[in-house]
Amino acid sequence: MTRIPLPCLLGASLLATAVSVSAEAQWTTVDEQFYLPASHNWVFRAEHPGADRLFNAFDYGHAILYEVLWARRSAPASVLEDNEYAFITRRLLVNPPRLPLEEAAIAPQYSRLAPEAKAMFEWAHILHRQIYDVLADNRLDEAQRDREVARLVAYYRSRPDLAFSVQPKGMSLMEGQPYSLAFRRKYPKFNGLIWAYHWMQVGLYDALLAGRTPDERSSLVAAAVSRFRQMLHDAPRTMPYVMPMTPAIAPAFTRRYSDAAAIFDNLHSMHDVISDILANDAVPRNRKRAEILLAAARYRDDTTEVMTREAWLGMAQAMGVENQGGPVVGVMAMPPKPTVELGAVMRPGAHDEHAAHRATPDSVAMLADTLSRPLSDSVARERLVNALFRLLEDAGVQQRVGADSALRRSLLDLLPVIPAEHQDHYRMLLRAPPPSPPLADAVASGMR
Repeated sequence: MTRIPLPCLLGASLLATAVSVSAEAQWTTVDEQFYLPASHNWVFRAEHPGADRLFNAFDYGHAILYEVLWARRSAPASVLEDNEYAFITRRLLVNPPRLPLEEAAIAPQYSRLAPEAKAMFEWAHILHRQIYDVLADNRLDEAQRDREVARLVAYYRSRPDLAFSVQPKGMSLMEGQPYSLAFRRKYPKFNGLIWAYHWMQVGLYDALLAGRTPDERSSLVAAAVSRFRQMLHDAPRTMPYVMPMTPAIAPAFTRRYSDAAAIFDNLHSMHDVISDILANDAVPRNRKRAEILLAAARYRDDTTEVMTREAWLGMAQAMGVENQGGPVVGVMAMPPKPTVELGAVMRPGAHDEHAAHRATPDSVAMLADTLSRPLSDSVARERLVNALFRLLEDAGVQQRVGADSALRRSLLDLLPVIPAEHQDHYRMLLRAPPPSPPLADAVASGMR
């Protein structure tokens, strides 16, 4: 596989605008905006150049992922799981670029598909980097740090067309949509790499906050980088098993700068959403841009699937830091042992006042997915069907299923696996009319 040398990638962005616009290209009126002017800008790069250069490599990983999924949709999974993964982990992360890469040069076709989403990511990444600068600047005292972070968050939020909400979002946006989970199932190794990126991105905040002196900060940052590299040794077994959440990986940062922490969790969640939309063939190609823009709007607004701060903190802790890559401060010599399956679906905790209305329909969707697959164990199938009925008998679940046409359709498709004596009750729970006699006869004939 021929590759363009990394220095050429930096200049290639100049050519990206010269590429003729295809029928799939999109025009956008989003304006680019740069760093808020400040004396602390680029301090992190000067103080911690090794960690800073890793972020440039991370930008490549996100961009090539989207480009392959969109522009090379018929490519086998090995293109990402083997070829790109090997290039990133054996070459790019070993010798990361010294300067940020231009995503439009790496992913020209994806950048034309969803320039609005690209701009949202870049705007949030600027906030990421400027907060690293504040926390790494040894000239600032604690009060000055707090004022500067507040100023940066306000500057970030001055772009409502680009800014992620400061309200924590429920997991159903990421894991409860018709297209959800497609990427992590097909590309577990590359998905783990992206989650390892996210672990590093939020974890460094607590490493910087925990250091009382410049030397301590450098030592803690170096330990976090070493732990990140350790995650790559036996992928995906040594990688995060669920998406790292800022309250679990960076609890001190979350307590001190909760708005920024919520922004970053929403940012990382939307990264997963776009991967799923692009990877899931159930979303037609001519609908992918619309689905991406819908997701982007949901992550910007302050009303869609909002969780309370308490529920967000509780869910992050309940998922277990050991499943999210482990702690950053006090990092262990050996990786923590996860307690869930790889790619496990997150659930809100029982303390969330909206848990029943968010988690239960998601549970229905997961049961539907399981029942749609061949099961050799008849006892297991019977138990799953019983669990499905118990969930569908809940009034709140029935309301949500009735409002979600895709979920309702997938549940109706399960009718053949429901025992014949319970099918009428099943239709009643789904508010589905009984089939006409000819159709019923045809279904019965086909089942024999």
